[in-house]
Amino acid sequence: METNRTVIIPEGVNITIENINVMIKGPLGQIKRDIWYPGITIKKEDSTLVIGSDILRREQLAMIGTFESHLKNMIVGVTKGYEYTMKVVYSHFPIQLKTEGNKVMINNFLGEKKSRKASIKGESKVTIKGDQVIITGINKEDVGQTAANIRMATKIKRFDPRVFQDGVYLVEQAQGR
Repeated sequence: METNRTVIIPEGVNITIENINVMIKGPLGQIKRDIWYPGITIKKEDSTLVIGSDILRREQLAMIGTFESHLKNMIVGVTKGYEYTMKVVYSHFPIQLKTEGNKVMINNFLGEKKSRKASIKGESKVTIKGDQVIITGINKEDVGQTAANIRMATKIKRFDPRVFQDGVYLVEQAQGR
């Protein structure tokens, strides 16, 4: 069993590790995150990060893989960024979207008078171009949660979803801008 995993640090990315805080700086910004689990250590060696453990239990081995994925996602975020594309679909009432601060306002959904709201997480940016909603950011979790918030705000209730297919749906997930 492999108890050490390595993550290669690309050029232009600076990583600092203090106790459980990991800060990754890159050309697009910086991400800070607390990463800790009993028996797991993260060390910076030259141009790699080494995630390892002395304990050979299943929980530690699983968390080593999880930490590796988190660190890789953070590195991709500060170098390329994340972009999710959503599409506005309606057949009965034209849906109108606009951003106000850290909220996306969804008006005229299924003819409702009251606006529906979806929150924008973290430093994510939401751009509305016609029937497309583009969400960009450096934190994959924030971008994904913002897309999920918009999708859930347009969830159909009290109607047959086979007939009323109106909503805002995720079309594409991409790295890089």
